[in-house]
Amino acid sequence: MIEIDWSDVRPRVAALAARPGLDRAFGWRWHEGLLEPPLTAAELADLEAQLGIELPGEYRSFLRDVSRGGAGPAYGLFPLRRTDDGWKWEGDGADLTDQGTLASPFPHTEAFNPADGLPERPDEEADGQEAEDAWWELHDRVAFDPAHAVGLIYLCHQGCALREALVVSGPSRGQMWADDRADDEGLSPILDDAGKPLSFAGWYRRWLTESEQQLT
Repeated sequence: MIEIDWSDVRPRVAALAARPGLDRAFGWRWHEGLLEPPLTAAELADLEAQLGIELPGEYRSFLRDVSRGGAGPAYGLFPLRRTDDGWKWEGDGADLTDQGTLASPFPHTEAFNPADGLPERPDEEADGQEAEDAWWELHDRVAFDPAHAVGLIYLCHQGCALREALVVSGPSRGQMWADDRADDEGLSPILDDAGKPLSFAGWYRRWLTESEQQLT
């Protein structure tokens, strides 16, 4: 069981939210530095029973000790809500999380672009609009196949349909990955300054430190 001391997070976020000029730090005008209540032990157990997995330790402890969503990287962490249909994440792109496939291993350890194997894009003038349309239909079917997102919980969005997700199953479990398929860039691990994949805690704390630097 991973135990992390998150006791500094709420005071640091609150201090940032009280500073002037929040519009200088990306995303802060959206979430306004608000952190929702954490999950209770019973709620966390209920969530994991619904998902059929144990969440990676760092995110699990964050949900339990800090917050179920709100202030965080980009436009903030997608909040968890308990609805009539059970628990779900809410936000722009949160519906990309397929709870039914979270136990299926996300197989990748390195960046990949599912569109790389497509045939060359036709020339509209030479091949006609019909060929162009057919290529884009194939592109979207291949690039955005839900099979590429098994084992991922989408946690935030960067705008322009770019999202970031936590790997919960497979060899990259616990890492944060960027889904940049909307920019035709595929999926890739989010790296620290040394080029190593960031875990949830490293990803969240990097955002917190960068926000403090931007808002000095």
